[in-house]
Amino acid sequence: MKKRTTVKSVVMMGMFVAVLAVMSQLCVPLPSGVPITLQTFAVALTAYVLGAKTGAAAVAVYLLLGAVGVPVFANFQSGIGVLLGAAGGFLWGFLIMAVLCGLAARRKNRGVCAALSAAGLAACHLPGILQFMAVMDMDFVSAAMLASVPYLIKDVISVIAAYAVSLAVRRALNAAGADFLFPCE
Repeated sequence: MKKRTTVKSVVMMGMFVAVLAVMSQLCVPLPSGVPITLQTFAVALTAYVLGAKTGAAAVAVYLLLGAVGVPVFANFQSGIGVLLGAAGGFLWGFLIMAVLCGLAARRKNRGVCAALSAAGLAACHLPGILQFMAVMDMDFVSAAMLASVPYLIKDVISVIAAYAVSLAVRRALNAAGADFLFPCE
């Protein structure tokens, strides 16, 4: 039986798009053009709470809003230029990250959950490095050292923290009758 999209799931998706937009503004701009933000935390939290499909849909809506001019990206930026700019690859990578973290949230096996979460983080960083490399005309190692490596510790901590927070959020939502969510382990 195919699961229908419910009003509750659309509302939850909208709420998490707002969380993504707000967490994107909590940032520290850096000369590299890739700011330090809480976007990784927000994407992981969105996926862990909503699951792979709805979490990825929320990230897609966030990206579409930014693409059409709503200032939801870091430092209140928006537009196609941001998605095609030096840090845009990380934004595209959020889609894959949301799918993998959403799949991780359903796993009872902590090792599988950790592996999927790590793959999600890698899936965010790899397109980020590749687009940074292309836009800035750098080799892969130089681009990784400038646009990815300095953020890895923060991003790993963000993903772990998002998972921990998601457990409490999912429990509270399920207790409140948000039956469209999968049960907490």
